[in-house]
Amino acid sequence: MTNTTELLKRGAELFPGEVVTTAHVRHLDLPLQAGRLALITLDNGFDHTKPTTFGPGSLLKLSEALDQVEAEAADGKVVAVAITGKPFIFAVGADLKGVELLKEHGDALAIGKGGHEVFKRIAALPVPSFTFYNGAAMGGGVEVGLHCTYRTVSSGVPAFSLPEVFLGLVPGWGGCTILPNLVGPANAVKVVIENSMSQNKQLKGKEVFELGIADAIFEPADFLEQSILWAAKVLKGDVAVERPEIDRGDNWDQCIAWGRAVADAKVHGAAPAAYRALDIMAAAKDGDLQKGFDAEDVALADLIMGGELRAGIYSFNLVQRRAKKPFGAPDKSLARPVSKIGVVGAGLMASQLALLFARRLEVPVVLTDIDQERIDKGVGYVHGEIDKLLAKGRVNGDKANKLKGLVSGHLDKATAFGDADFVIEAVFEEMGVKQNVLAELEAVVSPTTILATNTSSLSVTEMASKLQHPERVVGFHFFNPVAILPLLEIVRAEKTDDASLATAFAVAKKLKKTAVLTKDAPAFVVNRILTRFMGEIQSVIDEGTPFETVEKAVQPLGLPMSPIALLELVGPAIALHVSETLHGAFPERFTVSENLGKVVKAGKRGFYIWQDGAQVLDPEVLELLSFGDSVLSEEQVLARALDAVAQEIGLMLDEGVVGEAQDIDLCMITGAGWPFHLGGITPYLDREGVSERVNGKKFLAPGLASLPA
Repeated sequence: MTNTTELLKRGAELFPGEVVTTAHVRHLDLPLQAGRLALITLDNGFDHTKPTTFGPGSLLKLSEALDQVEAEAADGKVVAVAITGKPFIFAVGADLKGVELLKEHGDALAIGKGGHEVFKRIAALPVPSFTFYNGAAMGGGVEVGLHCTYRTVSSGVPAFSLPEVFLGLVPGWGGCTILPNLVGPANAVKVVIENSMSQNKQLKGKEVFELGIADAIFEPADFLEQSILWAAKVLKGDVAVERPEIDRGDNWDQCIAWGRAVADAKVHGAAPAAYRALDIMAAAKDGDLQKGFDAEDVALADLIMGGELRAGIYSFNLVQRRAKKPFGAPDKSLARPVSKIGVVGAGLMASQLALLFARRLEVPVVLTDIDQERIDKGVGYVHGEIDKLLAKGRVNGDKANKLKGLVSGHLDKATAFGDADFVIEAVFEEMGVKQNVLAELEAVVSPTTILATNTSSLSVTEMASKLQHPERVVGFHFFNPVAILPLLEIVRAEKTDDASLATAFAVAKKLKKTAVLTKDAPAFVVNRILTRFMGEIQSVIDEGTPFETVEKAVQPLGLPMSPIALLELVGPAIALHVSETLHGAFPERFTVSENLGKVVKAGKRGFYIWQDGAQVLDPEVLELLSFGDSVLSEEQVLARALDAVAQEIGLMLDEGVVGEAQDIDLCMITGAGWPFHLGGITPYLDREGVSERVNGKKFLAPGLASLPA
């Protein structure tokens, strides 16, 4: 063990700030006179809000605990060893803060080997070993249990996953090798690849048991007692654990091929982690665990020293940390209480907002519109969505009735909004209409009511310019679908005061949205960048490059959908409107496509139709369009689009649209689904040399989403 100890001590020196997880050993007499159990509890000394992780110091502590129980087992003092976690948390894997600090391939390799050497000791114990997954388990927290002989899981476990591929790593402490040999390749590919690449989908305790990762499942109330009793029955021979035989024939290869298809659909070969994981899982078919562990070590080290992981950690830090402390937000103590919400409009967007406000704030929400029929339809939509939640078991009957009771409609704005604290308009995207709505609202609301607009591209300052109190107006731009996309662009107009802004941020927090402060600039952040990107794509097509070439050109970005599919999702009419708005503001950079105008005029939803199960260009749309004769290569298309985006982001930062490049990336990840593994957009532009080519400098400092200097 000297080599492992030395490896981990070296790692601990590299990571002096680690929150060390200790491994407490206590002894219990098992029921049924089954003998004495050594129970190891993983605990970092904090409550569940600071989950237990494994850094080099933590692995050393676990190794020391294993020294003790190994000796006790050899002397016959214990008949079994079990591992569990502190309340609500088992362990959530490697400490990413430590990974960020690594600068050398050898150090990265040492971390992989160190983890393997410690975990392998569990499997090598001379007595049976048990893991009791009592709470959240991810990454290395899952893997430490895979090395045990048996596993139980609490039905209350809310989150269980191997998220490494999502971040740009592989499950490198046994996950790629042991899991397919335990539960079969199909279930392993589901957990390691499909779930991880589906926005890091988590398993619940019941699913962990159903997949065969755990051998038994118990209720949270007496989980540890039941797990210990079950362990005693296993040791006594009263319970026999049976596992299905693993098919090591063609089925294994087919499952790996399916995993590659999933990865191709998500990242189009643009990110290496999934493919490295699948290579290891393919090789695990022969059951040679040590060969698999060695491959995991090398893959971990290679990926730790690569750009994708650094970008993935950067994304993780943005979403988990920066999102919780919005850059530039006023002191939260300035926020006013909000006990009633008003929504102007009762269309689909307004109705979605009403549902969200009711569910998250649990305060009365009142809709208005130009006639009772529209209002009834909007309120009916909200009530119908609540009924769907009830049918799915997401809310109980009492909660459903309460939520329905909170949402109402009224034709008269004075009656509806006289006592509202926060009113948001979601009407037609036209300046005159919105100015009139705000003027009507100002006449009937209280002096302290916040007036918010869900505009996607119009000037909030101009919208508020005719009011007596423009300081209370704030942009509050949601992204569609409202229930799914986390981003909320909060726009400070020229005269918006701190109290109004602070209230907007407080409401956003209660809505569980990722709020980013933006300047009142045309189209704010996401729509400005996407419109510039899409504008270049549309121009390339209009000039004569075939659709197919353009679609292939952007595949290296690993976007969730092609630009043409995105256009259809947004809607050609909205895309045209935003491009016209931005062309008005920046005519030298933003074009308005005549072809797109023709598509909108014809009432078409996009360029493609489905025919015989395949997506093909709509012949009716093609007849409408005219093209030039300039044909670019895939490489030229991608370079042109990225150069445009890099230029636009540089200008936005110079203009102070947001505080820092990190806010651009947070917006693109949470509002546009820009790939997590890219780090949003600016780390990718830095890595590919686009930032320096266009702007003469990188957007981010070394080490922020790349290797430390």
